[in-house]
Amino acid sequence: MTVNMATYTISIAVKIFFLFQVVTVIAYPFKEDYITQKLDHFNNQDLRYFKQRILIQDKWWGTSSSPVFFYTGNEGNIEQFWNNTGFVFDIAPKFNALVVFAEHRYYGKSLPFGPVDSFTSDNVGYLSINQVLADFALIITSVKRKLNIKAPVISFGGSYGGMLTAYLKLKYPGIIQGGIAASAPVLSIVNPTYRDRYFFQSVTKSFADEGCADKIRTTIKHITIKKDYAVISNKFNLCKPLTDEAGLNQFLGWIRNAFVTIAMVNYPYPASFLGNLPGFPVKKSCDIISKEFSVNPYDGLAQVVSMLYGDKQCHDIYKEYVACSDTSGCGVGNDGLAWDYQACTELLSPGGTNSKTDMFADMPFTMDDRKNYCSQRWNVTDWSTFNEIDFGMESINQTSNIIFSNGNLDPWHGGGVLYSIKDRLISLIVIGGAHHLDLRGQNPLDPPSVRQVRKMEEHYIEKWIREY
Repeated sequence: MTVNMATYTISIAVKIFFLFQVVTVIAYPFKEDYITQKLDHFNNQDLRYFKQRILIQDKWWGTSSSPVFFYTGNEGNIEQFWNNTGFVFDIAPKFNALVVFAEHRYYGKSLPFGPVDSFTSDNVGYLSINQVLADFALIITSVKRKLNIKAPVISFGGSYGGMLTAYLKLKYPGIIQGGIAASAPVLSIVNPTYRDRYFFQSVTKSFADEGCADKIRTTIKHITIKKDYAVISNKFNLCKPLTDEAGLNQFLGWIRNAFVTIAMVNYPYPASFLGNLPGFPVKKSCDIISKEFSVNPYDGLAQVVSMLYGDKQCHDIYKEYVACSDTSGCGVGNDGLAWDYQACTELLSPGGTNSKTDMFADMPFTMDDRKNYCSQRWNVTDWSTFNEIDFGMESINQTSNIIFSNGNLDPWHGGGVLYSIKDRLISLIVIGGAHHLDLRGQNPLDPPSVRQVRKMEEHYIEKWIREY
């Protein structure tokens, strides 16, 4: 660890007027530091290293007997997760906890070979779950050693980060005492049937429950049948007009990505995670679509898509959405490249859509399609099955002190752990909760269920610390 830490303070309470609603954004100052990590933890002959970023908040930390709250960073800049994991900061003062967020290798500023060379075929192969878990284990031991901490570590993670928290407890059980794995679709990685049967159906159900899934399906079918490129380009305000089938497929993926994201972050209040959206964005979307459907359904669809991507002079569908090996979306920029590679090698995403069991265009993405794409893009001809052995449910069922929380509104919940094993593995369901709502900071508009789930999580954290 470096000695000097640069402190970055984000405005502590900023009132934002958003779509005629007022939302108070609570953000927390952090100290940025870098850990020197081995590029390859499992090859003693490889002596290459890189700098991995961590964010620290020690204002509540008491003594060496006070715990560490550790966030297992996932697919993005770690500041994004720092600013959207308020639960950790809500409870840290009570436990006098030191808060540490670790950035995932190959994301954000933690690029082993820099922003360009990290993603060449020669260099990207050091991006793997096992390397990431070793990174996290060494960060924890380094921080504890430097500060002479004798207390337990509680890990937190949401989505893929929640998977990493569970895997960290499984792989290095002595490193963390317990973990909150929120919205962690761990079944998706070990069972293809989970990937292909639930995700887009769950997205569709979210909009069906608000009464507009059939209208969306009808409108998208009309677009795919008519193929009126000029009308589509004009109605959706595209920067580059559509001219062919390839452009239409990109457009349909862009549309699908918008509805997937809206369903995932269907929070009861305005939020900026994954896009600036109003409260209950699924209901808001259906209100717009239902209002416009009888007049001009394209207009309703266009308004909803712009709600996510922003009200711009025009939409560049190639910059706002990048087609990749994950049909649920990879993101853009270097973070999108990293996730695309991981989705080719270890984290197989849902299959395509079919317009029958879901409301989207018929856009299949079979295992052969995936293999062909990954071979051409990353020279990856097969994906790892090792994680199915290493991190499968038989292994997870043998570990302890993990909470798997899932929101019933979250499209990913079908791939989560929805059962408990006594007090070892605890499943908590957030009724009315979207993607890892329980990890977000408390809000007056929170449903009662998430408040209760957070109390349960706090109870178990206290129990784990006491038992250390």
